Amino acid sequence: MAEIRPTVIREEKVQAINEIAAKLRESQTTVVADYRGLTVAQVTELRKQLREAGVEFQVLKNSLTRLATEKESLTELDQYLTGPNALAFSKDDIIAPAKVIAEFAKKNDKLEIKGGVIEGKVVDAEQIKALASLPNREGLLSMLLSVLQAPMRNVALAVKAVAEQKEGQGA
Repeated sequence: MAEIRPTVIREEKVQAINEIAAKLRESQTTVVADYRGLTVAQVTELRKQLREAGVEFQVLKNSLTRLATEKESLTELDQYLTGPNALAFSKDDIIAPAKVIAEFAKKNDKLEIKGGVIEGKVVDAEQIKALASLPNREGLLSMLLSVLQAPMRNVALAVKAVAEQKEGQGA
């Protein structure tokens, strides 16, 4: 049996810590969730939903994650790193990880949101849930479009009403 060299293990751990630190640094939003009690099928479904939303979901060692939070000056996150945790990282969409995990937690009460990081600031579970309640990017764009279209629609309706009124007077 081959002997494992301690330096190799240390190098692998350093590399893992650096990877976690990079994910924390590059993510718009990171959500820490306790997945204890979920079945393999449920975790697989959650992973699928997160992947479809462009979110990376990983189960990481708390000790390595704590070392990464120290490296990124996010040690406030350490309070949520107890027990079995999974972290959801999103580089592009701020709302996606919070929304997918919160929706999944509504249907699966075993999944518990503990806290996370939003744009470099450590937040608690309530702030993650509040973020999840916001509409996604497409929803916000749709709302903006509605607001922009309303004045034009009102002008069109007013012009139509005036035209109909003049038609009625001319007849």
